[in-house]
Formats: sequence, structure tokens, C-alpha cells
Amino acid sequence: MAKVSINIKQGTIQKTSEVVIGIDLGTTNSLVAYTREGKTVVVKDESGKHALVPSILYFNKDKSVTVGDEARKMLALDPANTIYSVKRLMGKSFKDVLDFEQYFGYKVIDEDTDSLVKVMVGDKFYSPVELSAEILKALKLRIEKELNATVSRAVITVPAYFNDTQRQATRDAGKLAGLDVLRIVNEPTAASLAYGIGLDPEESKTIVVYDLGGGTFDVSVLRIQNGIFEVLSTNGDTFLGGDDFDRLLVDYWIEINARNKEQTIADKKLSQAMRLMAEKAKKSLSNTGQFKEMINDMNCQISIETFNKLAQPIVQKTIDYCKSALKDAKLGVADIDQVIMVGGSTRMKLVKDMVADFFEKPVNDSLNPDEVVAIGAGIQADVLAGNQKDILLLDITPLSLGIETVGGLMDTIIPRNSKIPIKAARQYTTSIDGQANLKVSVFQGERDLVEHNRKLGAFILKGIPPMAAGLPKIQIEFIINADGILTVKAKELRSNTEQEIEIRSQFGLSDEEMAKMLLDSIKHAESDMNTRALLEARNEAQNIVLSTGKFLVQNAGILSDDEKSQTADLAKQLAETIKGSDKDVINKAMEVINEYTTPLAQRALEHNISIALQGKNINDDAS
Repeated sequence: MAKVSINIKQGTIQKTSEVVIGIDLGTTNSLVAYTREGKTVVVKDESGKHALVPSILYFNKDKSVTVGDEARKMLALDPANTIYSVKRLMGKSFKDVLDFEQYFGYKVIDEDTDSLVKVMVGDKFYSPVELSAEILKALKLRIEKELNATVSRAVITVPAYFNDTQRQATRDAGKLAGLDVLRIVNEPTAASLAYGIGLDPEESKTIVVYDLGGGTFDVSVLRIQNGIFEVLSTNGDTFLGGDDFDRLLVDYWIEINARNKEQTIADKKLSQAMRLMAEKAKKSLSNTGQFKEMINDMNCQISIETFNKLAQPIVQKTIDYCKSALKDAKLGVADIDQVIMVGGSTRMKLVKDMVADFFEKPVNDSLNPDEVVAIGAGIQADVLAGNQKDILLLDITPLSLGIETVGGLMDTIIPRNSKIPIKAARQYTTSIDGQANLKVSVFQGERDLVEHNRKLGAFILKGIPPMAAGLPKIQIEFIINADGILTVKAKELRSNTEQEIEIRSQFGLSDEEMAKMLLDSIKHAESDMNTRALLEARNEAQNIVLSTGKFLVQNAGILSDDEKSQTADLAKQLAETIKGSDKDVINKAMEVINEYTTPLAQRALEHNISIALQGKNINDDAS
């Protein structure tokens, strides 16, 4: 089969020797790199000085989007329309970010605790995928100016601890930006490539990659031998990073200035100004022992000693993850040949010292920690372009994958830290005579009960021949490809009845739809994104209409006539918006009905609990 790629500008398919680019899509900053004449370079701005593109978007009054340094200037001036730390929202539900929502200068929408977050800008609603796509478009434009040519193939890095939903969201964002995403690569693997570890086929090493970025932390133990990269274990937290140090400083300044924390954070312009000041203080303290500046009438001062005392518990959390990674790899600190440091937050002396103390050896931070991952992505891109034949990358699945069995138990089919790509299967049977259908619910996580893990998807195997319980042989097969994307198949072996599902993000499009968007990216990019968002909004709205109807029936005696009438009217209005084609009108209607019914639902819950407990004895149900 001939290799072809897509000319985005012309919307045509053509044979090409086009460069494959590497992208580090970061929480705080993003970068793009490529390999030229055997050397991987990070693309700088037009001045040739700055490689970092702040992962910040500003929505102008005309709805156009500005990305990067110009957008960063608007954080304190217009926080409601300036979006940052999008990576922290990738693949997340509102429940996942609830404890941090107050720190965002923009509005994060809570429609349902299990649905994925949206960001509201003006009267428009955006998913993290759409927002990330804008950052990727800016990086794509930067390298196209550098090369004076169109690019459409890319490698994008993600934290090693990103789950399946987050990986798929990153891939979707790339495709929405007009990029054919050839591979999703773990950031620690990319970093080790940047350090040149493993490029010598004769080299054999066991290394630790400690990656503390703006919003995520992960640590990976890798064994490199004969040009093969094998991830022995990985651990970390997708919600831990430099942003947390900034927040510590903001909270400290609020405290020493005797300000009300909630009121101060609610002032979005002030809180964003303080967040930017915290970034400045953190960088300054790396070189000086004292920082002191003013914001309005607030004294923003701190010493390096005080900052280290505040920051020590966060750094210790990363050390605890390092301990877990070593334990999973069945190694001790003496088995580690080298510890390499990645991410801007590793510039902190406290971080370097604590990591060096734990691993009992000096850390390697000889490369620019901000550019390491992008350089590695550029090298991996060159590998996929066919220019480096001696490197093979073996990644792992970061969390266990399995299905729900009787009693809500998690039955693991692929354990965490299994090498990918991988295929694994297990046989099950029915528990009821004549059972014709079997629901397969797929979960990801390490807990014994599925209620503590993350549900990735579900489907029903239909048409099982009627048999006595225990006779059918049902094989459940999990297949993870090189990008960490999961396909689940169920087959009744006696009758060959089968069903399969690709576990992808709840908001994703099919590969066929994505391919069409890639081909039509110039003419139809915006309309295609709106189509996906509209379908998502309609589905969510329909669920709310149905649940509202049930709520009114079940709680008719609790609600007043006015409350019942108002709730019914809002549900009717929402149902009408579903017929329309404006996703933002639907989202707004959902927000209105949720705001109105949330206190009613809370009151109904408290009432029903009170009734259930009134005069109740723990032995009542036993009689």
C-alpha cells in the first residue's frame, strides 16, 4: 500500500515526503519540533527567541481566537474570556475538577456530575477538545511558517498516567486541528529519547524520568536495551503540577493580608493577577532568597524558606509516587542508573534536592526541562517517518482494565503496567436460565469495586441461544493498540454470536467522521465541530428532559404547584430547543433548568431520607 497524506490547504490526497512533526501539548506551555538533517530542533517564534507557546486562549469580541503570549496578557484584564490549563480538563467530568473549579478565571459548566466538562465563553460552550485544537492549530501554523510548507502528520505527547479517555481526547483534538495523529506517546518516553538514551544499540540502562510540569506529574521507570525502550512501570497524578505551587502562594498571600479567601478568589481579575504574580515569584525565588511586590493594596511577599515549607508536602507527594513506581517495577534505588528531570517545575532547587536525596544520586537536568519532551516527540516523529530504523518503543497501559461482574466487582482482564499493544481474553457464562442478552460494562482502575473505578463504556451482547445458566461460553477480549486505545469484543463461542465496541471518549467522533473532517478541514472545520457538539448537547438535553419528568412524578407531594409548573415549563422549553440546531441555545437551556432544579432535588432527597429513617429499625427488613 502506498503511503499518502492529506494536503489540508487544497483538500486533496497526494503522495508526499512531508515532515512529521512532534508536539508537546502542555498544561502551561506547548511546543512543536521536527528533525532536520538528523538534528531535532524546537521551532521558535518569528523573533527566533522564544520556543514556548503559552497554552492560553483569548476569545475576542468578534469570536476569533488568539493563542499564546498575546492571550496571556489578557488573563488579568479579561479573565472570563481567557482560557488556560485546558489540559487539566481533558477527559474530565465536573466531579473531577469540583475542588479546583473556583480557581479558574473562566466558567466551567456543571450539567451532570458524570458528564464531561464544558467551558462557557460569552454565550458559547466549548469542550476541552475544541479548545486544545485551537492550541494545536497555532503550533501547526508556527511550524508551517518555519518550513514554508503544509504539515499534516504529527506525534503528540501525553502524560504517562493519562487514562484512555484523555488519550482519545488528545487524538481527537489533533484531528480537529487538521493533523493526522500518527502516535500518542508518553512524555517520559519522549524525554528519554531527547537525552539520547537508547540511541546507542549497545547501551543498556535503567532510568527514571521525573516529569513535573505545569499541571501534571508522572514518573516512569524505563529499561533501554538494544535500542528497545521498555516502560517497566509508571505512576503519577494528572492533577498535580506547577499550578499547585502557584495556588499555595496565592492562598498564602490572601492569608497574610487578612483577606476573605472566597471573596478574593471570586474577584476573577484580582485572582488572575495574583496567579500571574505567583508564577513570577516562583521563578524569582529560584535565583533570590526573597520576593516582594504589590497588587493593588495587597502585599505579595515571601521568603524562599517559607515557600519551601509550603511546597514540601507537594514535592513529597511526587516522591511517594516515585516509591510506588519503583515497587511496581520490583526495583530499588540502587538499580537506577540515571534520573532525568523534565518539566519547568523541576527548576526549583527544593525539587532537585528532594529527588536526588530519594534516589541517592545527582539528577540529570542538563537539557532545557521545558523543551525535553518536544525534542523527544520530534525524534519519535522522525522514527515514524522511517528515518531511524534502530529504535523501538514499547509502552504500557497505566491502569488496569476490566469488566463489571456479579455484585459490582471489577474483574481485571488487562492488569496495569501491561506492555502495549496487547490482546487479552477471558471466558464467562450466564447466571440466569435462558439468558439471551449480556451487558458488558468496561471499567478502568485499581479498586475492587467498579463504583470506585472509571466507567469507559458498555454494550450488550444480544442473541445468546437459550441455555441453562452456566452453559454458554462467552469470551470477552480486550485489544489495546499502540496509542493505548481500547477495543472490547464479546463472543458466545457455541453460536459465534459476537459484538464489539471501541472505547473512545464520550464526545468523540468515529474514525470515518474524523477522516472526513481532515479532508474538509478548510471548508468545513467549524461546521464539523459544531455538528459533534450539537449531537452531544442534544443527547444530554434529552436525558435531562426524561429525568425531570421522572423527578416530577416521584416528588409530586413535596413540590409546590408553582415549583412543579416552573420545572415542567423549563423541561418543555428544553425539549423545544432539542429540535433546533444551535448547541449553545441547548446548553443554555440545560444550565437554566439545572440551576433551578438543583435546590429542589436536594430538598427532595433530604425529605425522602427523613421519611425513610422515621421510626425505622435496622431489623425492620428482616421480619
